[in-house]
Amino acid sequence: MTVERALRTAAPHELPDVVGRELVRRYAADSVELLMADYGLTVLQRVTELPHTLPPVSVHNTPAGRAFGAQEPFVEGNFGDGSVCVHLPISVRGDRLGVLSVTLPGGDHVRACLPELTELAEVLGHEVLVAERDTDLYLRARRKDRLTLAAEMQWQLLPGRSCSRPEFDLGAQLEPAYAIHGDNFDWSATADRLTLYVSNGMGEGIEASLLTNLTVNALRNARRAGIPLADQAALADQAVYAHYRGRSHMSVLMFDFELTTGRARVVDAGSPQTLRLRDGVVERIVFDEQLPLGMFEETDYVEQDFGIEPGDRILFVSDGVYAVASPKGEAYGDAALARAVRHTRLLPAADVPRAVLRELTGHRGTPTPDDDALVVCLDWRGRGPAAP
Repeated sequence: MTVERALRTAAPHELPDVVGRELVRRYAADSVELLMADYGLTVLQRVTELPHTLPPVSVHNTPAGRAFGAQEPFVEGNFGDGSVCVHLPISVRGDRLGVLSVTLPGGDHVRACLPELTELAEVLGHEVLVAERDTDLYLRARRKDRLTLAAEMQWQLLPGRSCSRPEFDLGAQLEPAYAIHGDNFDWSATADRLTLYVSNGMGEGIEASLLTNLTVNALRNARRAGIPLADQAALADQAVYAHYRGRSHMSVLMFDFELTTGRARVVDAGSPQTLRLRDGVVERIVFDEQLPLGMFEETDYVEQDFGIEPGDRILFVSDGVYAVASPKGEAYGDAALARAVRHTRLLPAADVPRAVLRELTGHRGTPTPDDDALVVCLDWRGRGPAAP
């Protein structure tokens, strides 16, 4: 409780110093490091002032990366002086932010204080999210390379990269992480509903990012007014057309799920694709495709019904995934996507998008994509009706 109070009253940029000082005082820690996951989810970077002089830590095959990937504390063996390093995942409602690494004297007390340290890491995560409103310190630590301006705008628009609730798990990732243009995702959950948008951007650079920002904010504005899904699409369509007069448009796949029943309303306004894994079988889900937002003036949109069952995994991908060609000109397509869904079936939803994008890189044959690539994974558990 003392450490929590110290974190909540600290200046936004002082969180690493405060948590380090308190852990030294209360738990006899020898050292404390706060590491943030980068935008590409490939490394963990220490939170320090610029210029960063310490090397990043890989999320693969390192103790800190193991804690980050498994989302469980990992105790790194005894060092020469008998001390141990406890790596604690930092996440907020399923959104993975980074790792807190604490070096402690060895002994049985380490296991005893592990639950408290885990809880403190969770509190620190909440405080970091709040602090990001007032300081760039943590956002700087999330980047191992410089973001393009378009990418900066896109990442600031996103709700997070993962989200977990008793009824569902969500995970999403964009590539190229440091030069993304227009692809986007957005979600919002209430007590009874989950709304999800998957957007396939048009154009390149700043123009693509501006189009996406206009579209997503128009959809949010309509959603927050309590307007039904089809009318959200119609209002966003009008906003995009009013600005671009049909020169640019936006493809969006929109879902509104009932958490109790799994019943969903869907508006398919463009090109994002949907695959479902149910009982080990992967199939593509096809909706009645309607016009992208902003293509014509005052387009009417119609909702469709869709049902999801406990245990279902749904994958949403942009055309930068399914249309990518190999060096021989072969499109990635449904078959390769189905294989990727099966290969990643044992991974949690938060890890699936990155794993699919790695397989896509192998198919493409080049490390950097020519087009934006977006993968969103939804694992559905659902919720039974309330007891009478």
